[in-house]
Amino acid sequence: MAFATTTDGIRLFYETAGTGTPIIFVHEFGGSHWSWEPQLNAFARRHRCITYAARGYVPSDIPREVDSYSQARAADDIIDVLNADGIDKAHVVGLSMGGFAALHAGLRHPGRVLSVVAAGAGYGAEKAHEDYFRGISEQVARNFQEQGPKVFAPIYAEGASRVQFQDKDPRGWRLFADRLAQHDPLGAANTMRGVQMRRPSLYDLEAEFKRMEAPTLVMTGDEDDHCIQPGLFLKRTIPRCGFAVLPKAGHTLNLEEPELFNRLLAEFIAQVEAGRWGPRDPRANPAQIMRTN
Repeated sequence: MAFATTTDGIRLFYETAGTGTPIIFVHEFGGSHWSWEPQLNAFARRHRCITYAARGYVPSDIPREVDSYSQARAADDIIDVLNADGIDKAHVVGLSMGGFAALHAGLRHPGRVLSVVAAGAGYGAEKAHEDYFRGISEQVARNFQEQGPKVFAPIYAEGASRVQFQDKDPRGWRLFADRLAQHDPLGAANTMRGVQMRRPSLYDLEAEFKRMEAPTLVMTGDEDDHCIQPGLFLKRTIPRCGFAVLPKAGHTLNLEEPELFNRLLAEFIAQVEAGRWGPRDPRANPAQIMRTN
């Protein structure tokens, strides 16, 4: 088992597969390093693939203090894992909580990031729902601690943007829910309180995103309602950003629609490495409907 030691002394479990241009996969709150198996199986054929368990997720360390968890720390942990594996630069691919971390890595460590993929990133970003999101996040944290993951995981796994996965792939969803039930209750609660509840809204980072140079792909499901408008915001704000909306899809995109997710990711990385993922053509003026002269 391989472990990276972060700059604040936390050990993070990570695993690798394949050779080639590196890709690091950053998991969501409901997942862990195991969440990326469909991607490692596909991309390790031609890339160095890295996946890891975030702090608070076994077998990584579970800091007891909530102040050991933050959005900035989550972004920096990506770089600490790359350092441990001797990697200078990588494509950074994240889902949900991991998508936020990938975006923040692009802002905080631009020299280490070849590109950014943020899938299902948006929960809590909408300004109108900030207070609600913080309140519901605190309830989720309490439920993991008080009810325990085995009781609460099946409830969490049937959220409004998770049932699409359950409908399409009951066996895959069941494996997801069973693994979620194995999460550490303190790690889950501290992650929810330290990272999810305290992170800044994407909209508050508009000036920073306008300066972000990393090629970026945002993905969301068309039934992942609270990620659609934040995705559009990122598309319109980050200079080299594309936006993919997956039809009849929810939140757990890489597991729910692995073939489509992998195809979009492969095309994105190919275009980035060919130098073809540039900023929007200035002639594509969003204020114009039709050209008349």
